[in-house]
Amino acid sequence: MDFDFNLILVPLTIGLGLIWLLDKIWFKQHGGYKKSTQEFAVAKANLERQEAKLVAELNQHNLTYTDLNYLNKDDLPTEVRQTYQEYLETKSYANIASTKTVNSKENTLIRWAYDFFPVLAVVLIVRSFLVEPFNIPSSSMVPTLYTGDFIAVNKYAYGVRLPLTYNKVLDTGEPEHGDVAVFRYPENPSIYYIKRVIGLPGDTVSYSQGQLTINEVPVDTKPVNFAADNELTTQLYPAGQLVPGQMLTAAEAAQMGQEEEAQAQYFQETQGDNKHLVRYLADMNSSQYAPFLQQEAPEVLSSAGTEWQVTVPSGQYFVMGDNRDRSADGRFWGFVPDENLAGKAVYIWMHKPPGLNLPTFARNGAIN
Repeated sequence: MDFDFNLILVPLTIGLGLIWLLDKIWFKQHGGYKKSTQEFAVAKANLERQEAKLVAELNQHNLTYTDLNYLNKDDLPTEVRQTYQEYLETKSYANIASTKTVNSKENTLIRWAYDFFPVLAVVLIVRSFLVEPFNIPSSSMVPTLYTGDFIAVNKYAYGVRLPLTYNKVLDTGEPEHGDVAVFRYPENPSIYYIKRVIGLPGDTVSYSQGQLTINEVPVDTKPVNFAADNELTTQLYPAGQLVPGQMLTAAEAAQMGQEEEAQAQYFQETQGDNKHLVRYLADMNSSQYAPFLQQEAPEVLSSAGTEWQVTVPSGQYFVMGDNRDRSADGRFWGFVPDENLAGKAVYIWMHKPPGLNLPTFARNGAIN
């Protein structure tokens, strides 16, 4: 989730909104254009009726349009002469109405403002204050979320915030243990991350020999037998460049995912009312490589990642990915400030496999 769509949506909506307002107050082109168009439509319909009347009158006197050009008007029957004059007057008015429509045509930007501003305003309000869609780009939250999942995020769960400035204008709630939160990455706020909330402000989070503890209370953790979907397993690694100089074909990426899954271990963690699965790799403990833990909890090095402890400062949160040994989370870069929170992930509404594949809806459901 490496792009903030609001960087385009907000300026575009504001710009079109200002144009719309200026036209309402000052230019008034949009209303004039409608009036001229309607006037021309009426004039055109009248011309068609008058032309049909003239043709009927000519037929009745065995005359044609050519006769109108060659015969002296005084030689024409009175009824034909009168109908022809009415036709010419109606045609002249239609020509004037057509010219007025062209001359009073509204500016393109003003037309766009009326066409798109209401739609963009609704989209902006929904995305900024109600629900925003996100796409999962990595495997850091497996097995809860897989690469290619499209999720809905509740934007008012952690307070109503203004777009772009992110100032909280209404306090509607705070994260709880076990929430899956979307936030702006502290080291690059233009990028959005998604992780699970482990530590709240003031909490002491510790890890010892596979047991996660919060404020000296062990998190209820039980091993489970979980059979991962084989198709999703093949998507754990994306095809393309793995590291500089190493390219993965689609077949190689799928094989790497399957080999990794063969040594994966799954556990069920319970935090409050929230129960979710987490994934560890049997021959790996990524915590030992985490720069933040190395600074805050030096014991992580001497224990090869099996022992560490951090205390969460006020106004900040400690987060981790459910794919514990494949997640660049708070253990690597630190805490998430409250002002960086974007919302709570609540629902998977679509999954799109990589490449030229149609989306599927088999994974639709609430996020635990």
